[in-house]
Amino acid sequence: MAAPLSHLVLLGDSIFDNAAYVPGEAAVIDHINDLLPPNWQATLAARDGDVAADVAAQLSVLPEGATHLVVSVGGNDALMALNVFSLPVATVNDALGHLAIVRKDFQHDFREMLRQVLAHRLPLAVCTIYDAIPGLSVEAQTALAIFNDTIVREALAVGARIIDLRMACTENTDYSAISPIEPSVAGGRKIAHAIAVFVLGTMHP
Repeated sequence: MAAPLSHLVLLGDSIFDNAAYVPGEAAVIDHINDLLPPNWQATLAARDGDVAADVAAQLSVLPEGATHLVVSVGGNDALMALNVFSLPVATVNDALGHLAIVRKDFQHDFREMLRQVLAHRLPLAVCTIYDAIPGLSVEAQTALAIFNDTIVREALAVGARIIDLRMACTENTDYSAISPIEPSVAGGRKIAHAIAVFVLGTMHP
Protein backbone atom coordinates (compact mmCIF):
# COMPACT_ATOMS: atom_id res chain seq x y z
CA MET A 1 0.00 0.00 0.00
CA ALA A 2 1.30 3.42 -0.91
CA ALA A 3 2.22 5.77 1.93
CA PRO A 4 -0.28 8.54 2.73
CA LEU A 5 0.37 11.74 0.85
CA SER A 6 -0.63 13.94 3.77
CA HIS A 7 -0.16 13.47 7.50
CA LEU A 8 -2.00 15.53 10.12
CA VAL A 9 -0.61 15.63 13.67
CA LEU A 10 -2.65 16.80 16.65
CA LEU A 11 -0.68 18.53 19.41
CA GLY A 12 -1.82 19.80 22.79
CA ASP A 13 -4.01 18.46 25.57
CA SER A 14 -7.18 16.48 26.28
CA ILE A 15 -9.30 18.52 23.89
CA PHE A 16 -7.76 16.16 21.33
CA ASP A 17 -6.71 13.32 23.68
CA ASN A 18 -10.24 12.72 24.99
CA ALA A 19 -10.64 8.94 24.67
CA ALA A 20 -10.79 8.50 28.46
CA TYR A 21 -13.83 10.78 28.60
CA VAL A 22 -15.85 8.95 25.91
CA PRO A 23 -15.17 5.30 26.89
CA GLY A 24 -16.15 2.84 24.20
CA GLU A 25 -17.13 5.62 21.80
CA ALA A 26 -15.42 7.71 19.15
CA ALA A 27 -12.74 10.16 20.34
CA VAL A 28 -11.61 13.22 18.41
CA ILE A 29 -8.88 11.28 16.58
CA ASP A 30 -11.46 8.67 15.49
CA HIS A 31 -13.76 11.33 14.09
CA ILE A 32 -10.87 12.89 12.18
CA ASN A 33 -9.82 9.59 10.68
CA ASP A 34 -13.41 9.06 9.55
CA LEU A 35 -13.45 12.49 7.88
CA LEU A 36 -10.09 12.35 6.13
CA PRO A 37 -9.87 10.85 2.64
CA PRO A 38 -7.77 7.71 2.02
CA ASN A 39 -4.62 9.65 1.12
CA TRP A 40 -4.53 11.24 4.57
CA GLN A 41 -3.26 9.96 7.90
CA ALA A 42 -3.82 11.45 11.37
CA THR A 43 -1.62 10.98 14.43
CA LEU A 44 -2.49 11.92 18.00
CA ALA A 45 0.52 13.45 19.78
CA ALA A 46 -1.56 15.54 22.23
CA ARG A 47 -1.61 14.31 25.82
CA ASP A 48 -4.23 14.70 28.51
CA GLY A 49 -3.00 17.13 31.18
CA ASP A 50 -0.32 18.83 29.11
CA VAL A 51 0.22 22.59 29.13
CA ALA A 52 1.78 24.87 26.52
CA ALA A 53 5.29 24.18 27.76
CA ASP A 54 4.78 20.42 27.28
CA VAL A 55 4.23 20.66 23.52
CA ALA A 56 8.03 20.66 23.06
CA ALA A 57 8.12 17.04 24.22
CA GLN A 58 5.34 16.16 21.80
CA LEU A 59 7.32 17.74 18.96
CA SER A 60 10.34 15.62 19.87
CA VAL A 61 8.46 12.55 18.61
CA LEU A 62 6.81 14.23 15.63
CA PRO A 63 6.20 11.54 13.00
CA GLU A 64 8.40 11.64 9.94
CA GLY A 65 6.39 12.85 6.99
CA ALA A 66 4.06 15.11 8.98
CA THR A 67 2.50 17.69 6.66
CA HIS A 68 -0.03 19.59 8.83
CA LEU A 69 -0.09 20.53 12.52
CA VAL A 70 -3.02 21.54 14.72
CA VAL A 71 -2.49 22.69 18.31
CA SER A 72 -5.10 22.92 21.04
CA VAL A 73 -3.51 23.91 24.33
CA GLY A 74 -4.08 26.45 27.09
CA GLY A 75 -6.98 25.02 29.04
CA ASN A 76 -4.70 23.37 31.59
CA ASP A 77 -2.61 26.54 31.79
CA ALA A 78 -5.84 28.32 32.73
CA LEU A 79 -6.72 25.67 35.33
CA MET A 80 -3.30 26.05 36.92
CA ALA A 81 -3.92 29.79 37.28
CA LEU A 82 -7.20 29.37 39.16
CA ASN A 83 -5.51 30.24 42.45
CA VAL A 84 -5.60 33.86 41.32
CA PHE A 85 -9.31 33.89 42.17
CA SER A 86 -8.56 33.44 45.87
CA LEU A 87 -6.04 36.28 46.13
CA PRO A 88 -7.19 39.16 48.34
CA VAL A 89 -7.73 42.47 46.54
CA ALA A 90 -8.95 45.90 47.59
CA THR A 91 -9.99 47.17 44.17
CA VAL A 92 -10.92 45.91 40.72
CA ASN A 93 -7.68 47.45 39.53
CA ASP A 94 -5.77 45.19 41.93
CA ALA A 95 -7.62 42.17 40.56
CA LEU A 96 -6.75 43.16 37.00
CA GLY A 97 -3.14 43.47 38.05
CA HIS A 98 -3.10 39.83 39.17
CA LEU A 99 -4.71 38.79 35.89
CA ALA A 100 -2.14 40.78 33.96
CA ILE A 101 0.62 38.68 35.54
CA VAL A 102 -1.22 35.48 34.61
CA ARG A 103 -1.61 36.75 31.05
CA LYS A 104 2.06 37.67 30.75
CA ASP A 105 3.20 34.25 31.96
CA PHE A 106 0.88 32.45 29.57
CA GLN A 107 1.89 34.69 26.68
CA HIS A 108 5.54 33.80 27.28
CA ASP A 109 4.84 30.04 27.32
CA PHE A 110 2.46 30.14 24.36
CA ARG A 111 4.78 32.28 22.25
CA GLU A 112 7.70 29.93 22.94
CA MET A 113 5.52 26.94 22.09
CA LEU A 114 4.56 28.53 18.77
CA ARG A 115 8.20 29.26 18.01
CA GLN A 116 9.06 25.60 18.44
CA VAL A 117 6.09 24.40 16.39
CA LEU A 118 6.82 26.86 13.57
CA ALA A 119 10.41 25.65 13.39
CA HIS A 120 9.03 22.59 11.58
CA ARG A 121 7.78 24.85 8.76
CA LEU A 122 4.45 23.07 8.30
CA PRO A 123 0.94 24.48 7.83
CA LEU A 124 -0.37 25.25 11.29
CA ALA A 125 -3.74 25.90 12.90
CA VAL A 126 -4.20 26.95 16.52
CA CYS A 127 -7.38 26.35 18.52
CA THR A 128 -8.99 28.69 21.00
CA ILE A 129 -10.29 27.40 24.35
CA TYR A 130 -14.02 26.71 24.33
CA ASP A 131 -15.99 28.47 27.06
CA ALA A 132 -19.56 27.12 26.98
CA ILE A 133 -18.66 24.46 29.55
CA PRO A 134 -21.69 23.48 31.67
CA GLY A 135 -21.47 25.08 35.10
CA LEU A 136 -18.60 27.39 34.22
CA SER A 137 -18.97 30.61 36.16
CA VAL A 138 -19.14 33.97 34.43
CA GLU A 139 -15.98 34.90 36.32
CA ALA A 140 -14.12 31.92 34.87
CA GLN A 141 -15.47 32.71 31.41
CA THR A 142 -14.10 36.22 31.78
CA ALA A 143 -10.70 34.87 32.80
CA LEU A 144 -10.71 32.50 29.82
CA ALA A 145 -11.22 35.50 27.55
CA ILE A 146 -7.75 36.66 28.60
CA PHE A 147 -6.23 33.35 27.56
CA ASN A 148 -8.15 33.33 24.28
CA ASP A 149 -7.11 36.88 23.49
CA THR A 150 -3.50 35.82 23.93
CA ILE A 151 -3.96 32.74 21.73
CA VAL A 152 -5.59 34.72 18.94
CA ARG A 153 -3.04 37.54 19.04
CA GLU A 154 -0.05 35.21 19.06
CA ALA A 155 -1.47 33.01 16.29
CA LEU A 156 -2.22 36.00 14.09
CA ALA A 157 1.24 37.43 14.71
CA VAL A 158 2.87 34.35 13.17
CA GLY A 159 0.32 33.80 10.40
CA ALA A 160 -1.21 30.63 11.84
CA ARG A 161 -4.82 29.75 11.06
CA ILE A 162 -7.24 29.94 13.97
CA ILE A 163 -9.85 27.28 14.73
CA ASP A 164 -12.30 28.91 17.12
CA LEU A 165 -13.66 26.13 19.31
CA ARG A 166 -15.87 28.68 21.07
CA MET A 167 -17.95 28.67 17.90
CA ALA A 168 -17.90 24.87 17.57
CA CYS A 169 -18.80 23.60 21.05
CA THR A 170 -21.78 25.68 22.13
CA GLU A 171 -24.21 23.14 23.63
CA ASN A 172 -24.19 21.18 26.89
CA THR A 173 -24.15 17.94 24.91
CA ASP A 174 -20.78 18.92 23.43
CA TYR A 175 -19.16 18.23 26.80
CA SER A 176 -18.41 14.89 28.46
CA ALA A 177 -20.65 13.60 31.26
CA ILE A 178 -17.51 12.19 32.92
CA SER A 179 -15.75 15.55 33.05
CA PRO A 180 -17.56 18.64 31.74
CA ILE A 181 -14.34 20.35 30.67
CA GLU A 182 -13.69 17.61 28.09
CA PRO A 183 -15.39 17.13 24.72
CA SER A 184 -18.12 14.52 24.40
CA VAL A 185 -18.66 12.38 21.33
CA ALA A 186 -20.80 15.16 19.85
CA GLY A 187 -18.27 17.85 20.77
CA GLY A 188 -15.42 15.76 19.42
CA ARG A 189 -17.24 15.39 16.13
CA LYS A 190 -17.66 19.17 15.86
CA ILE A 191 -13.98 19.71 16.67
CA ALA A 192 -13.00 17.16 14.03
CA HIS A 193 -15.16 18.92 11.42
CA ALA A 194 -13.50 22.25 12.24
CA ILE A 195 -10.10 20.64 11.77
CA ALA A 196 -11.22 19.05 8.49
CA VAL A 197 -12.08 22.50 7.18
CA PHE A 198 -8.50 23.57 7.88
CA VAL A 199 -6.71 20.57 6.41
CA LEU A 200 -8.98 19.96 3.44
CA GLY A 201 -10.24 23.44 2.70
CA THR A 202 -13.84 22.23 2.49
CA MET A 203 -15.99 20.10 4.77
CA HIS A 204 -15.53 16.43 4.01
CA PRO A 205 -18.89 14.62 4.23
